Amino acid sequence: MTLINGLQTHAAAANDFLKDEARVDWHDRALWNLRHKRDLAAGSVTEWEQIKQIGSEIKLHTLSNLAKYLVEFEDNCKKNGIIVHWAKDGEEHNQIVHSILAKHNVKRLVKSKSMLTEESHLNQHLESKGIDVVDTDLGERIIQLRKEPPSHIVVPAIHLKKEEVGELFHEHLGSEKGASCPTYLTKQARNHLRQKFLEADAALTGVNMAVASEGAVVVCTNEGNADMGVNLPKVQIHCMGIDKMVPNLDSVGVMTRMLARNATGQPITTYSTMYKGPREGGEMHVILVDNGRTELFKDELIGEAYKCIRCGGCLNTCPVYRKSSGFSYNALIPGPIGIAVSAGNDETHSLAWACTLCGSCTKVCPTKVPLDGIIAKWRRLHADKKTLPYGKASYMPYVGKLMANESLLNVGGFAARTALKTLPGGLMKPFSGAWGQHRDLPQVESIQSFEAWFKKNRENK
Repeated sequence: MTLINGLQTHAAAANDFLKDEARVDWHDRALWNLRHKRDLAAGSVTEWEQIKQIGSEIKLHTLSNLAKYLVEFEDNCKKNGIIVHWAKDGEEHNQIVHSILAKHNVKRLVKSKSMLTEESHLNQHLESKGIDVVDTDLGERIIQLRKEPPSHIVVPAIHLKKEEVGELFHEHLGSEKGASCPTYLTKQARNHLRQKFLEADAALTGVNMAVASEGAVVVCTNEGNADMGVNLPKVQIHCMGIDKMVPNLDSVGVMTRMLARNATGQPITTYSTMYKGPREGGEMHVILVDNGRTELFKDELIGEAYKCIRCGGCLNTCPVYRKSSGFSYNALIPGPIGIAVSAGNDETHSLAWACTLCGSCTKVCPTKVPLDGIIAKWRRLHADKKTLPYGKASYMPYVGKLMANESLLNVGGFAARTALKTLPGGLMKPFSGAWGQHRDLPQVESIQSFEAWFKKNRENK
């Protein structure tokens, strides 16, 4: 196992997941099923590619004029009676949230899904201050009870089987032992969370979009938990990265047409709610967080990663993510988008290589984030800074020389094909290294190279 700075490289962490082959196969099929539903939903919209282009241009325009739209958003929020806060990083964000809760003597907080609060480790910060934090999204509640981070940005408990959830609910919620019916387990969670909503002193949500022209935030859920939370207590807090800004309601219409379709294959999320002010006698707070975003905006290509609308489509299609799980990444956000925004902070320097550069993520992205191009650039930046992952700095120069020398490459190819064809697989597999541990070696029909075949069969025809 390779450890760097006390952390596992992606390859080492993935190897741990791959030991359970049945789980790997199940995880792969579950995610590909989401990808298949996405394809059906996208295919049902004749103008899908045009909508993607419009969405890309809206996000690029907004990011290019972000300062203007942030100020416009703040001004309109204030007109609507919303209190706006600015946080330079996760620590300041957590301090702001705690100060709001402390002002109102909040002891119980209900929270809907928010990747930003995962990014800032808000739950741990508030719990250390004596505040009871309850994640109310079903998947988030499951992993909270298991004391795990999310393994996916949309379906955070996708790595778990229903039987495991049944055991968890029996232990923590008192459900029937051995029960694993999803409908039954969902009802148990609903009964459990209903009481939490009623007891809450404040509610906190993530934000899917902030609308500059309206001074409002849009929150999309399938369970209604964000709406339930916000409409019961008098204090509501909405936390968002500054990249979630869109100019106007027309932009919201474009994004909502793509968000659920690209995530789960639905035409739209069950609940898409706009919050434009506090309830009577209450307070509404919006916290705008940078946390490294403006630093990445300095690079024209890498900055495009923040066109992302967090649909999770790139994770569902990624062959590496599907086979290695979200916990193999040294980043809060896994998969291609996680690499795009986190590869510069990866202490093991291995994230940028957790990718085949197949381009499938870029193909499915609803706002046309050039994910494969961004990941390739991170590799170049690591190479320039001489922060290549373990091994690559030593052997890749020799691989480069081999690939650049036609004679050596032909000899090496002939030797490999001959060995694969004539020697037993059991003898050859150890030489394939980590790559071959979980893969079948290729079947070689002929030791003839493609170049030789081409010259014989096609070159003169």
